[in-house]
Amino acid sequence: MNAMMRRVVIGTTAISMALAVAACGKAGDNKDNGGGSSSPAGGDKTIGLLLPDSVTARYEKFDKPFFVSKVNELCSDCKVEYANAAGDTSKQAQQVSSMITKGVKVIVISAQDSAAIKSSLKTAVDKGIKVVAYDRLAQGPVSAYVSFDNVKVGQLQGEALIAALGAKATPKSKIVMINGDDADPNAGQFKQGAHKALDGKVDIAYEQSGLWKDTVAAQKMSAAITQLGAKNIAGVYAANDGMAGGIANTLKGAGISGIPLTGQDAELAGIQRIVAGTQSSTVYKAFKPEADAAAQIAVNLLEGKSIDSLATQTLTSGSGDKVPSQLLVPVSVTKANIKDTVVKDKLYTVAEICAGEFAAACKTAGLQ
Repeated sequence: MNAMMRRVVIGTTAISMALAVAACGKAGDNKDNGGGSSSPAGGDKTIGLLLPDSVTARYEKFDKPFFVSKVNELCSDCKVEYANAAGDTSKQAQQVSSMITKGVKVIVISAQDSAAIKSSLKTAVDKGIKVVAYDRLAQGPVSAYVSFDNVKVGQLQGEALIAALGAKATPKSKIVMINGDDADPNAGQFKQGAHKALDGKVDIAYEQSGLWKDTVAAQKMSAAITQLGAKNIAGVYAANDGMAGGIANTLKGAGISGIPLTGQDAELAGIQRIVAGTQSSTVYKAFKPEADAAAQIAVNLLEGKSIDSLATQTLTSGSGDKVPSQLLVPVSVTKANIKDTVVKDKLYTVAEICAGEFAAACKTAGLQ
């Protein structure tokens, strides 16, 4: 999962931009973390999109534009009202209230805190709004959930770490494990899957939460080095690429190189570290299929159509609610299959990956 990831501007300029975007039928570029519109608010065909943070590169760069584009494709007169919580649980609750006031009919939300948002979502549902949990399974009366098989994500991370260790994967090999934020239910599922792959094969000698923050992960890694000793660490499990970046810097500062380091989200920086050899793997969760699936379910709910053929599985949320779910399949990415995954899907071009300091490493890796 992993690892494997935020504003409102109101005025005549923003209104003009929104109108121009509506005329083109494409998503706007509003980066305001407090909220904002991809199109005019209100009406019978408005869908709210609430994403959790802007630190994780995927949300603003991929999820938002893919989602809005698919909604426009499926429903030409539908509107998308957008807001980003910027990592603030209280702000996201306020954004749900704002969506209710604006008259949205469906809210698609990736919860910053799955438990804390429960009462806000209940209020929305009580007002007749349908809620779709996106990427993270929010608690409360949710109509549907779209994500990846998150236990599988963690399992892929763990398996990639074992594979990278090779003959060094022994029950005595000390592994540092930096997990995600416990407020995110995905973090627990990633951890579950990783333990499934790692337990009994290596010694998880240090395990802490990095809160999905590179700075926190770097601090935890530094503490692990102090506790275990630099020479005694065989590899590092990082739950996502953002934290892997902070960990990689700490390892470099401590003079540690050549050990496996996992990630998740297939961020550009993560792919570049894989090429350079400072990260061994990531997990690619194709953003477009996930965003497209959420858009299809949201439009179906808005139009009163069945989602039975889309959400074919059922998961139980932390609040005990049974939620119809659509789970997509993640893919492990190493240096060997970068071309066949993120490049093939046009997530990044070879030129983007191999820019600047990564050019020489790309030639060695066969990307250029």
